[in-house]
Formats: sequence, structure tokens, C-alpha cells
Amino acid sequence: MKYILGAVAAFATASLAAPALEVAPRQASGCASPVTLTGNPFASKTLHPNNFYRAEVTAAAAAISDASLKASALKVANVGSFLWIDTIANIARIEPALKDVPCNNILGLVIYDLPGRDCAAKASNGELPVGSINRYKTEYIDPIVKLIKAHPNTAFALVIEPDSLPNLVTNANLATCQSSASGYREGVAYALKNLNLPNVIMYLDAGHGGWLGWDANLTPGAQELASAWKNAGSPAQLRGVSSNVAGWNAWIKTPGEFENTPDGKYNKAQDEKRYVQYFGAALAAAGMPNKFIVDTGRNAVQGLRLEWGDWCNVNGAGFGVRPTSNTGDAGVDAFVWVKPGGESDGTSDTSAVRYDSFCGKNDAYKPAPEAGTWNQAYFEMLLRNAKPAF
Repeated sequence: MKYILGAVAAFATASLAAPALEVAPRQASGCASPVTLTGNPFASKTLHPNNFYRAEVTAAAAAISDASLKASALKVANVGSFLWIDTIANIARIEPALKDVPCNNILGLVIYDLPGRDCAAKASNGELPVGSINRYKTEYIDPIVKLIKAHPNTAFALVIEPDSLPNLVTNANLATCQSSASGYREGVAYALKNLNLPNVIMYLDAGHGGWLGWDANLTPGAQELASAWKNAGSPAQLRGVSSNVAGWNAWIKTPGEFENTPDGKYNKAQDEKRYVQYFGAALAAAGMPNKFIVDTGRNAVQGLRLEWGDWCNVNGAGFGVRPTSNTGDAGVDAFVWVKPGGESDGTSDTSAVRYDSFCGKNDAYKPAPEAGTWNQAYFEMLLRNAKPAF
């Protein structure tokens, strides 16, 4: 997926929290009784290492000849991460992923298939055309709701539609985002309302500090998200927001990576910790729950991007802090891995229909395959540059 901003884009390195213990795979699934989630779900449950990403990483490890690097790769397979349900067909991934989720784990899912998805970029445009909101509801959200209801003894954490509402705030001048706007708002509200189930905790995507963190974007961004939540009937199982999904910003960095640029004075949220502070306050003022989860999956290395808005396959990146609820910030429920490290952000093939110029920039890794496709060399780079090391 892509991260482009109206003003600028970014994300974070979490370097201070201790990593959580890795999860032993293939335990008995589910709890003995139905799950009801309240408060911070990650305080008592570990993000589950879903079997789809486990299989990708295990295959990647098998292709590595260096024994030490192979051993490190296999450790990645046991790190919890979110499973992306980015097409109607990929709803079929959920049932197999449920087979080995123990009671002390929570299965993370990314809900990501709005009509006209990713209106400000080409690399991860969705399958549903603008205007097909009824298909989104009946063929995408409704089947997911049915599956979750069929598994009341399993806990779920959902990230709702990355990039969607932030794009409406900062890219309102684009015709593609203008035509997608009503579908985004209706679709997000429908998802929040219908996925409001006892065994589910939801986080609505809020971009990151280099996106909605700009002084001019804080209040409009919070109001846009709060409106979606209120239009859904203010569902109780929405805990707050996700930030830096598939991003690169540091959790704490002073000065921030782009703080001393000419326009740095217009953005107080120069790292994700400061974004939590400022955007969290804006959300509270807008009347919306404001707890965060922050993606630290690829933010171990800073100073790589030529511009804050460069989002595609950043060259030199590394795996960041492992998922943990030990964040040191009362506003942050957990550091999590939302973006599966090793899956491409977009292709560097300039002849491809879905080629986006951000994937051809000098700070983007090349060659790179289509968005969501495995890139072995990039995975190995993330592994070598991981902080802390595996």
C-alpha cells in the first residue's frame, strides 16, 4: 500500500521498548468461552503470527544459504503481524488463519478494499471501482462479519482501511479522491458499525505524523475520522487509530528526520510519539476515542528518504521493534507489525499499468515487483538492518 500526503508523508522507528517474547507456533486455537474485549487488548493478548506470513517467511528462509541469516529469518516467522484482507478473494485467508490462534493471542486483520481504493496513487489501487459501495458491503464486509461471528472464542484486532480518510483530508484536489470520497465515508462507517462485535477491537487508520501531523491537517483530520465513527453510531469496540501503517518514521527522534527543513516549522509532529500527542488531542477534541497502535515493522533505520513523502520500498530499511504493549506511552496500546516486511509496496517496472513514480525514485529499492508480491532481496535487507537484531 502507499503513503502519500497532501503536504508530506512519513513514519517511525521505535527503539526504546523491549521486544515481546516470540510466540510458539501451532498451539490449540480459540478460548473455552466467548471473548469480550475491553480496554487495551494487547495488554493481555499477543499479536498472532498468522500462518500466511509465516509461510512466506519460511519459504524465504529456505532460499537463504547463509546459516546465520537463515536462522534469523526463521525467527521472523514467529513475530506477530497483521493479515491483509485486500480483496474479496482473500477473505478465504481468514478461516485457515483461525486454526492455530491460542486463547492468549489476538488475530490482526487489515480491512482494505474500499471502492476506488488508494485514490492518490497507482501501486495499490483496489479491485472495486468507484461507485460499487453495495459490493463492498455485501461481498466484502458482510462475509467478514459472518466469519468473525462464527468464531466468538477468538479475539480480533482490526485496522480499518489504511490511507482512505487521510487521503480525503490532504488530496481533496485530486479528481480520483473527489470521486471516491462519498464511497470512502459510507464504506468506513458501514465497516465500523457492522464489525462492532464483542470479540473485536478496531483501529481506524490515521496516516502518520508526516501526513495528518501538519498543523493545518490536525483538526480537519481528526474531524474526518470522528465523523466516520459517529456516522457508524459511535461503536464501542473502536479503540482509536492506527498510525505509520507500512511507514518509516521514528517513534522518537529529536530533531526529527525532516524537522530542520524549510517547512519543518509547520509540523510539530516530527516523530510518531509527538504525533500521538498532537493528533490524539485533536481526536479527543473531536469527541472520538484516541488510543493508538503504531506500526514499527520497517522503521529501524532513519535518514534514508530524500523527502518525507517518499513511501515506496525505501532502500536501506530494517525490521523495527517487535510487537509489544510495552510502549512507555499511555496513549499507545502497542507497537505492532501491520505491513508484512518483504511484501513489495509497488513495482519499479516503468512499463507496468500500476507503476507509480514514487517506486522509481532514487531512494526506492529496485528492482521491485507489484504491490503485495514477495521481494526476497528486500526481505533479506530488512533482516540485516533489523534493530534490535534477530
